[in-house]
Amino acid sequence: MKNNFKKLVASLVIVLATVTANAQKSFPVNLESVLKLAGANNLTVQEYQLKYQQALADQSKAKEWWLPNIYAGISTHYLNGSAMNTDGKIFTGVNRNNLWAGLGIAAEIDFSKGFYTSIAAKQKSEAINYFSIAEKNKAVLNAIQTYFDLQAEQLKYVFLQQLVLQSDTLSQQIKIQVDAGLRYQSEYLLAQSNFSHLKISMLQAKMEWQKKSALLVSLLNLESNINLVSADTSLVPLAFAIQTADSVGFQKRPEFLGLSSELQSFQTLRKTSNQGLFLPKLKVGFDNGGFGAYTAPLRNTYQLNASLLWSLPLGRLSYNGDLKQWNTKILLQQNKVEQFKNQYQQEISLAVSQLQISEEQMAIAKQAMQSTGEALNQSIERQKLGTAKSFEVFQAQQFFMQSQVDWLNAIVEYNKIQYALKIIQGENL
Repeated sequence: MKNNFKKLVASLVIVLATVTANAQKSFPVNLESVLKLAGANNLTVQEYQLKYQQALADQSKAKEWWLPNIYAGISTHYLNGSAMNTDGKIFTGVNRNNLWAGLGIAAEIDFSKGFYTSIAAKQKSEAINYFSIAEKNKAVLNAIQTYFDLQAEQLKYVFLQQLVLQSDTLSQQIKIQVDAGLRYQSEYLLAQSNFSHLKISMLQAKMEWQKKSALLVSLLNLESNINLVSADTSLVPLAFAIQTADSVGFQKRPEFLGLSSELQSFQTLRKTSNQGLFLPKLKVGFDNGGFGAYTAPLRNTYQLNASLLWSLPLGRLSYNGDLKQWNTKILLQQNKVEQFKNQYQQEISLAVSQLQISEEQMAIAKQAMQSTGEALNQSIERQKLGTAKSFEVFQAQQFFMQSQVDWLNAIVEYNKIQYALKIIQGENL
């Protein structure tokens, strides 16, 4: 078994060197580099990061609700014809003109909305940030799982390459024995057929390797004309601890935290139609500058206007439309939170169950690989001595190949579930 592993490592090194030499655009990757590239280059991750930046910008805008506007400039007024005096008298032949130039400040502060809107904007930005983390975890997990698939197909190609070389050697040995009259021609033909079958399987594995490479290139947002090669020379089960189901583990999930922050923002905005009715609206404005006719000298004018008003919409007393709208939004959001709790319980129960099954599969596949590897070695030795039929060797090769594939698939699924379980339980990748 150790000799087989050494041969596998040597073959993989040869494959890496060959691919690198033949393809200038080949790009070696390992699990660590995939983790980094997926978090930095993935377009979905970038999209949610931009959404978070937009939410922060909205939060900054919401904070401006209490700040006044400063203005400076010139204004004019001209009237010709009739005008009405303050006591209702109408004057004709009026020719009125005035000019103002100065500096002023004006503020309209709605305490009933501005205060709560600012808090809700902060809660909304927190929700977007949590959703961004969740999407990053999904993108990184997808890239990791695709990398494991790529690594498995690459190793399958190496395994099959070894079997092809071995089959070719056996075929040549049988040809010598046929020429010497020690074996039938049909045995050589079967050997050639087995050689062709293994070679086709090897090319199919190479094709699948290239497909996984193209998919991973897309996920990592790399140049489309490069081929990814796994730099990891072995595929082994990860040493993560097996977790058990936790009924409150959902509280660490960024999706739950995001949904909860959204719920808080709705509850805060609801206060604009409830507690906000008891808060007034403040209007303040004053200016200072010169005022007068076009031709006459300007004289200094200073004015101040201020009001503090409470308003009560009659619709709020009769139909409660705004309040009903917010109540419905809150109930819908609470429903989303409960749905996520149920989803969490299903995800973690399934993941733990799949992890245990994968462990059993690995144990069985490992035993089968050891048995079929030994059987193949014995068949080859017996074939050299002439005590084994050719089809026995071919069959042993097929069994050995299938056990290798089963072993790789079991490890890949086990590692995939390990990383998925980390995310399910609230860890960030």
